[in-house]
Amino acid sequence: MKVVNLNKENAEEVVEVLCEAFYDYPVMRYVLGDKEYYDNRLRKIVSFFVANRALRKEPMFGIYNSENRLIGAAIATLPEVIPQPEELTKKREILWSELGSDEQLRYEAYGKAASGLLPKEPHHHLNMIGVRPAYKGHGLARQLNTAVEQLMFSHPTSSGLSLNTEVESNVNFYLHLGYKLVGQTNVDNKFETWGFFKSK
Repeated sequence: MKVVNLNKENAEEVVEVLCEAFYDYPVMRYVLGDKEYYDNRLRKIVSFFVANRALRKEPMFGIYNSENRLIGAAIATLPEVIPQPEELTKKREILWSELGSDEQLRYEAYGKAASGLLPKEPHHHLNMIGVRPAYKGHGLARQLNTAVEQLMFSHPTSSGLSLNTEVESNVNFYLHLGYKLVGQTNVDNKFETWGFFKSK
């Protein structure tokens, strides 16, 4: 199984994988709260995250199994500022009108805490990386991370690659991959986020 480049035509597949991978992730539970229809609300917010990258034509990678089913995916942000497409602006407005203002405020609180840990110079950011639960432990996340790293190393102005995790058991994994822990903070006294950076 190898890593392949994806684009907006693969967006629904990516959303499906990331919804599985991040189902009980602290950020999702925190932002979405305890309202009903969690699965539906999770799909809405993950769909927006994926659209945020796909509509800007930013990096999206995936791994398919032998049945041509996407089983792992990663999405990343480029160092340069890419103007927000009008379609994305509309999607953002629809998302928060459907999820609610409290959810938007919690998301912004998380974003402020997480981004505050990361370097200010232009760099790539690994937004989300996930593998279907049935395929965990097969090295797929490592392969996806390597693909993003290669993109970063070949970019003329990127200073490195950053990411955040909100699961403590992931900390040693990213340290093992060569990232440096650059910060840690509590988000709204609900959970912690750790910031990592790998220099070019």
